[in-house]
Amino acid sequence: MKQPRKRLFILNRSLIALTLLISHSAYAVKPLFTSNEPLQAVLTAPLTQTYREKKQTVRLYQEGSLSYKFGSDQTNRLAVKIRTRGNFRRLNCALPPLRLNFAKKANDSTVFERQDKLKLVGPCKPGSAYQDLLGLEYLVYKIWQELSPYHFKTRLVDLNYIDTNRKRKPWKATTFVIEEVDDMAKRLDLTRLAQPKVKRQQMHLAQTALLELFQLMIGNSDYSTLAAPAGDNCCHNARLLVKPGSSSDAIPVPYDFDVAGFVDAPYATPAPQYPIENVRQRYFTGWCKEDRHFKNAIQTIQDKKTTIYEIIATASVISDRTRKKATRYLDGFFTMTDDQKRVQREVIDRCRGSVVAG
Repeated sequence: MKQPRKRLFILNRSLIALTLLISHSAYAVKPLFTSNEPLQAVLTAPLTQTYREKKQTVRLYQEGSLSYKFGSDQTNRLAVKIRTRGNFRRLNCALPPLRLNFAKKANDSTVFERQDKLKLVGPCKPGSAYQDLLGLEYLVYKIWQELSPYHFKTRLVDLNYIDTNRKRKPWKATTFVIEEVDDMAKRLDLTRLAQPKVKRQQMHLAQTALLELFQLMIGNSDYSTLAAPAGDNCCHNARLLVKPGSSSDAIPVPYDFDVAGFVDAPYATPAPQYPIENVRQRYFTGWCKEDRHFKNAIQTIQDKKTTIYEIIATASVISDRTRKKATRYLDGFFTMTDDQKRVQREVIDRCRGSVVAG
């Protein structure tokens, strides 16, 4: 009589384990980010009103819709609310970035299933030059994705804009959406460390060194791995991930690269605390740690050199002229990292603070 109960217990335990596995895989990667194909979509909303509020502290969501094509000739239309977001670009761009706010329960069985709020990145201004800048920033995300498993997923969206205020003529741009930080953390079985600042001893030193060398490669000094602007969680243009219940071995994940030298936006200026005159000049801003972390990070990037150049060479989101410029800029980094004396002088000897062991 006891044997069937034992079998039933084992069966129930197996079903629970299977349920947990299915539950985990359900949020591992949401449908929107399971494809690299550009999504064809139409955003219909009061865009003039939305942009008019970009400099206001309180910006209300405006009602609109997002239609996208799937299959050969089918479309799906979803309700969406929009408002401007960001800091510099929100205040200074003619076409500031948007936050898309979906009704989650209305998205079942669609590409946007279980999406809540999404960052939409578009060109700062109309014109092919700004479209190329958008393409370069998107490629930075793709390069980092090759270097580290700890990255934000992105998806290109070929987007038609329709202004229901009827103040602007319809226009089209290539844009991209970015995975939400909590979705990324769940996908990686980690959690976000939500605090305004951290100590260097709390950081995962190898991943931090990789991020710092990556930022040097793209010529970006507009970030921090230790602190955030007032009122925000750590860090500036980076988010920290940790194991649940832990506050150590924090892994920094970078985002927002529009002022990097690789992108070379006309409004980009270097951080004033560094002795460089423009963002195309590289200057290492990493914190001191054992030399092996920097050398290992350089090796990780060099091992992916062919892939990185291939990302640039095959990209459809930039013009050939911009492609050549981006390739030359990367050449400068790899020339430097091939020279051990320059690595010592321009990376190891230039790090900030005392050495953190580990």
